[in-house]
Amino acid sequence: MKYEIRRETLEKWTGRFENDPGRKLARMALSRADINNAAYDASVGSTLRYTFSVEIPTLPVTNQMQSGRCWLFAAANVLRERIAQRLNLDQFEISQSYLAFFDKFERANYFIEGILDTADRPLDDRTVAFILKTGVHDGGQWDMFANIVRKYGVVPKSAFDETWQSSHSRQMNHYINLYLKKCAVRLRDMKNGGEGEEAIRAFREEILEKVWSFLCTCYGVPPREFDFEYTDKDKNYHIVPGMTPASFTAEYVGDYLDSVVSIINAPTSDKPFGRTFSVQCLGNVVGGRDVKHLNLPMDVFKDAVIRQMQAGKVVWFGSDVGKWGDRDNGFWDDKSFDAELLTGLDLDISKEDALNTGFSAMNHAMVLTGVDLKDGKPVRWKIENSWGDEKGKKGYYICSDTWFDRYVYQAAVEREYLGDNAAKYDTDPIWLAPWDPMGTLA
Repeated sequence: MKYEIRRETLEKWTGRFENDPGRKLARMALSRADINNAAYDASVGSTLRYTFSVEIPTLPVTNQMQSGRCWLFAAANVLRERIAQRLNLDQFEISQSYLAFFDKFERANYFIEGILDTADRPLDDRTVAFILKTGVHDGGQWDMFANIVRKYGVVPKSAFDETWQSSHSRQMNHYINLYLKKCAVRLRDMKNGGEGEEAIRAFREEILEKVWSFLCTCYGVPPREFDFEYTDKDKNYHIVPGMTPASFTAEYVGDYLDSVVSIINAPTSDKPFGRTFSVQCLGNVVGGRDVKHLNLPMDVFKDAVIRQMQAGKVVWFGSDVGKWGDRDNGFWDDKSFDAELLTGLDLDISKEDALNTGFSAMNHAMVLTGVDLKDGKPVRWKIENSWGDEKGKKGYYICSDTWFDRYVYQAAVEREYLGDNAAKYDTDPIWLAPWDPMGTLA
């Protein structure tokens, strides 16, 4: 049955509003204030103290600037802690530009692969539209980071530093995607017109060479050889001459990435706990390993994360930072904001419903460096962000455990901390649609 809003109904509702002192007070508060600022309850927020029963000393925070490379920064920061500890360093960064360069280059080839695989479908097919809309951008997930490192290695930031374009990537991405979408039309025509594989391959290589050249223009040419120079905490200078990305990675990363797996907490009916999942059209390296997640209940998820941190190792994780947070003061806490009282709206939504309706999904990756445990249960978590050191506590943030429950979706943990659940990761995954929320990129 259709419902038509009538004038007399609006008059009745307006009368109720005008006679409600609570609504009048809320209107006054919102007339000159941000909604979240007005909804903030200082008596609750003040309980988020920077004290932790488990806290891992870490290097100064990094800054992704005006780019969406949080997943690369967070993952590189996990690796740098291992390297810094081994070499006794108090300052060190892995080149995020190097990783981003090859991610974008491989992502262009991954885009072409998707266009050719779906060339027989109409342009308004949902998968084709998804591939075209996604294109090449800054976001990613842990397994995509691992694919880049396995193929191209890593280098210290001193060997391949930031440029304006690497730190301000919007326009660069715009022109890459404009070019790729133009080429996508021709690729589809070639495939559907019966042109041979040799012609398609030649055009593909032409596309990729132009993308490579443009990336070199934006980033510089990736180093093939470099001298690794550093000064340790004791002020001793070291130099390792003639290193390559492969030799640097073999020496300082080794097979570490093979010990790390992605776990998720997705309490939706289509994703039973204890099963693995992969997402169609999610990846960056053609021929690389598929993105794969093991879905776990939140208590099991947190247990693995805490066990790794108790062993002195930081943890890469992905969450939705757009909910119940204060970026300037550096915290996220769903209990510190009483938006229901302020708005008069029923805003309580389950994690399952938030995922299924598109209200929430992972959109930012960071590093967990501490947790405060009371009677063995987490109360609050310490976070290393990649937004520079001007906000939060010199760039470090904090979140409550209730916020963690609701808005943390993914973590990369070493298999040994999964206990009996480690074997479950080795099962064949259930494949999800490209637009599934677990395919969202940080």
